[in-house]
Amino acid sequence: MQPINLQLASYSDLFMLIAALVYAAAFVLFALDMANSSKTIRTLEAELAEDAAREREGQLVGAGVGTSPNGQGPTAARTAGAGTEPELVDEDMDYLGTARRPVANVAVALMVIAAAVHVFAVVARGMAAHRVPWGNMYEFCTTGAMLVSVVYLLFLIRKDIRFLGTFVSGLVVIMMCAATIGFPTPLAHLQPALQSPWIVIHVSIAVLASALFTLTFSMSILQLIQHRREARIRAGGSARLAFMRLVPSALSLENWSYRINAVGFVMWTFTLIAGAIWAEQAWGRYWGWDTKEVWTFVIWVIYAGYLHARATRGWTGERAAWLSIIGFAALVFNFTIVNTYFPGLHSYAGIPE
Repeated sequence: MQPINLQLASYSDLFMLIAALVYAAAFVLFALDMANSSKTIRTLEAELAEDAAREREGQLVGAGVGTSPNGQGPTAARTAGAGTEPELVDEDMDYLGTARRPVANVAVALMVIAAAVHVFAVVARGMAAHRVPWGNMYEFCTTGAMLVSVVYLLFLIRKDIRFLGTFVSGLVVIMMCAATIGFPTPLAHLQPALQSPWIVIHVSIAVLASALFTLTFSMSILQLIQHRREARIRAGGSARLAFMRLVPSALSLENWSYRINAVGFVMWTFTLIAGAIWAEQAWGRYWGWDTKEVWTFVIWVIYAGYLHARATRGWTGERAAWLSIIGFAALVFNFTIVNTYFPGLHSYAGIPE
């Protein structure tokens, strides 16, 4: 067994700290962008008003229904009806305007820098110990935080989801703090039971699925807020939380959360199957009702129920959002409480006594 590279391990710890600080700075900027959302809203409304004026002018000269400069379709489709507000984001989570947000753009740039530093820190920790960097709770948490950040940035390439920035960067900072404060673990070699190729397959897919569920948790929280805000506006009440106008409708958030949860559920199913195969090789049985096994199955049942209820039983709106949130809560409980306080064959937290 090769010795641990302590110098590289120290670099990993240093860059992990730097990444956490940059994430925190990104969180502050995303929060500032949220606080200054009224300026962005006024800019978008002015652009839409200009589009509408050009459209009316074109209709007067027989040019037909106009389209917005960004190709989002007829401006008339974006006008507000009774008890509603003019739409600023369409159902496909695309802004109906240029939506220049310099503070948010700087925050995204910081997220990119933090993710790059974070990737180096995780890879360096793995190279220092000559193994995969997810052999204990500290490493699982830091690698999970890295994947949450990377997945978010990859989604940003296709969709403008800067509205999730405050929640995602905040969750990443919480995960980094939890790893450092709650699960500090000196770098060491893997326990014998973990020295298997299955740790690469089983745990990596579990971390990626957890990252997707973290994103959908953020979207479900916003869905609940947006759903109640829309209901209040339809009832003739005052529109609160102005920054929510830069967030897609509750229905759009629900649809995208459903799609991402479906992908995460497939990965979690594979995690469950791969874990059973690994258990048979390690302990001579596929299933033994170990606490960690039971809670992994509970999480699978919750997300299976969520997908089934929404697809076949019409569980939409708040009920679907709450099921998604409950699934994520079970995931967090499994990772923290079960790993820490429930002894079993999966007790590989690595937390010093």
